[in-house]
Amino acid sequence: MKTTADDLEKTVRDFASRHAGTEDGFASINLGPDKWSLKEILGHLIDSAANNHQRFVRLQETAVLEFPAYSPEWIAIQKYNDMNFDDLLDLWKSYNIFLAHLMRTADPGSLTHVWVRDEADLTLKFLMTDYLEHLRSHLAHFGERMEELRRRGTNRP
Repeated sequence: MKTTADDLEKTVRDFASRHAGTEDGFASINLGPDKWSLKEILGHLIDSAANNHQRFVRLQETAVLEFPAYSPEWIAIQKYNDMNFDDLLDLWKSYNIFLAHLMRTADPGSLTHVWVRDEADLTLKFLMTDYLEHLRSHLAHFGERMEELRRRGTNRP
């Protein structure tokens, strides 16, 4: 898992350094009811980090885990647009550096432990690898949303 952990940490550090200082109001703009703001995209990634933190630790304790799935309602409940963008970015960055540490230090014998879901059972190894892919897909989404905001003429310093 070292390679996945290293890739995660590099991806997170690079993204955070590029986007630190993003204007708070710009990051709060919702272009529609079904379109997350930049803060909400980052908030979703914080939710993902929190949920996967639990999975990564608990699956090292037990061979089979039943754990609830993520609900998109979390975005509305947590009101990420009311928070400061740089604070969200710092939390996301720190949380992911910690998750990279968990990946590096995971007990190799636990990588075959499974999270039981209705759709399919997922191994810890799969969850760790897939976590990075999920994160990257939402970072691409973040970039696309940023470009969409710029094209629509929203203000950005």
